[in-house]
Amino acid sequence: MPKTVLAIDPGSSKCGMALVQRSDDGNITVLWRAIAPTPTVAQELDNAAKVEAYSMLIIGSGTTSRQLVHQIRESFPSLGILVVDEKDTTLQARERYWEHHPRRGWRRFVPSTMQVPPEPVDDFVALILAERVLAEH
Repeated sequence: MPKTVLAIDPGSSKCGMALVQRSDDGNITVLWRAIAPTPTVAQELDNAAKVEAYSMLIIGSGTTSRQLVHQIRESFPSLGILVVDEKDTTLQARERYWEHHPRRGWRRFVPSTMQVPPEPVDDFVALILAERVLAEH
């Protein structure tokens, strides 16, 4: 049976979110990604649920994670929440960004590790958090 999780990379002003599903054969599919203002995260949980029902919420242990967990528990008391380490996720998210948005022009000649993407990568951080958990379970 496929397993679907919603991962959140919490931040003080915005949160990256990714709804991810692991199929029976182990393939991981991204169903939905978003970057939302932190105060609207509870509403975004509903938006993600409209795409696909999820069985667990994964939250990165970084900035404002405690406040976010508290806020979500008040709105969704029966939702299972797993707080996970965010170590190295930002660098990995930058790499993932460039995989999804191939570099053009001069950017092709500069190593991707030396470049900062032109837009936030919080949703890619959330995706990496989900992949880590789904790979373990």
